[in-house]
Amino acid sequence: MTLRCTSFFLFVLTLVGTVGAQQPVTLSLEKAVQLALEQNSTVIQARNTIEARQSSVTAAYGQFLPSVGISGDWSQTKSDFAFFNGIEIPGGSSETRKQYTAGLGANLTLFNGFANTSSVNLAKANEASAEHFTRRTEQSIVFQTHQLYLNVVRTFQLLKVNEDNLKRSQRQLERITESNKVGAVALADVYRQRVQVGNDELASIRAQNDYEKAKADLLALLAVDGEQEYQIDLNGIPTDIDTNEFRALNGQYTNFPELTRQAIQNRPDYLSALESRNGADASLNIARSAYYPSITTSASYGYDNTEFSKLADNKSLSFRLSVNYNLFNGFSTQEKTQQAEVSRRNSDEQLRQTERSIQVDVKKALLDLEASEKQVNVTQTSVESAEMDRKIAEEKYNLGAGTLLDLLIANANYTTALSNKVNAVTGYVLAKKQVEFVLGTITK
Repeated sequence: MTLRCTSFFLFVLTLVGTVGAQQPVTLSLEKAVQLALEQNSTVIQARNTIEARQSSVTAAYGQFLPSVGISGDWSQTKSDFAFFNGIEIPGGSSETRKQYTAGLGANLTLFNGFANTSSVNLAKANEASAEHFTRRTEQSIVFQTHQLYLNVVRTFQLLKVNEDNLKRSQRQLERITESNKVGAVALADVYRQRVQVGNDELASIRAQNDYEKAKADLLALLAVDGEQEYQIDLNGIPTDIDTNEFRALNGQYTNFPELTRQAIQNRPDYLSALESRNGADASLNIARSAYYPSITTSASYGYDNTEFSKLADNKSLSFRLSVNYNLFNGFSTQEKTQQAEVSRRNSDEQLRQTERSIQVDVKKALLDLEASEKQVNVTQTSVESAEMDRKIAEEKYNLGAGTLLDLLIANANYTTALSNKVNAVTGYVLAKKQVEFVLGTITK
């Protein structure tokens, strides 16, 4: 009876575990980019900034509207009188007075040295700058997603290279062990091959660890559920490059001045710096507005009475027009104007520096692309040569015409060549995406 209950309990636990286990989610590159744009905290914060800037624009326009308010007041005053006209009043007297007031008032600024219009321009410039900054943030996250995703692909392919190399080493160890049993090879070769198998196992473990860490970095960027298991979809990621693609791609990136001009027109960070300069212009105009007089108007309508029930009996309506001009304020206006002028010059310099940085970015990206093309060509040739060399060394060793050391060297060269090819191909794919990023044309 106890055995049956225990078996049933284990069956229930197994069933619950099977039902509750989450199925792995397949993650493609397109899906990764979508998740990054939706959930990455940097993008979310940038978008929140746009909302704040939009509120500032609304508030800036509000300066052209009158400010309206209502008021109400109640007071009670008690006065005691001991003297009247210098004559003491026997026993004294007292008086209690109540006062009720209510009113409606409005104030409107008619002119303040164009500070209100400049405030609108400043708010609009800040909003546009935030929008361009958000676009560049999104482009940066898209590029980082491609970068981390390709790194996952790269480490996975390197893992497969190391696993295949380990399998070859293990098969070679089996052949050497059998050959040693019949006296065909020396025992030293068996031990040497065992060492090689151990080294290949360590390399495979390191490759597996690199792959898991690369995947963790990608999932951290996407801000996804850490408990959910994800499978990386490798479809669509090239493992080899047709060299004909190089000629077609290079034809698009030959005119460096034109590419730089396009980058300056397209890059959101440059457009953001341009809007920041416009905002500095508006801030300078706001600072200079203190040199002008300010003109305001106000109107009020109110009630006043000592009895609340008769509050509406006494009415008053008033209008006011005020002109104010500050003759001297301790050089405060001059200081603010000078600070605004310095900010304006700094924004000009920042704009020029952004332009120079874009030129450098384009140049470096094109150099990286050119270098990656050469690396792909070299590694493709190296893999072919290393594979033939490994096969020849293996055949010679199996026939007794070669040494195990020659075979180990040939196999190591072949593994290195495969690894270099993986790095070169993924590096080329990333270099292409980097060119799009520096040109400001990167898409999802």
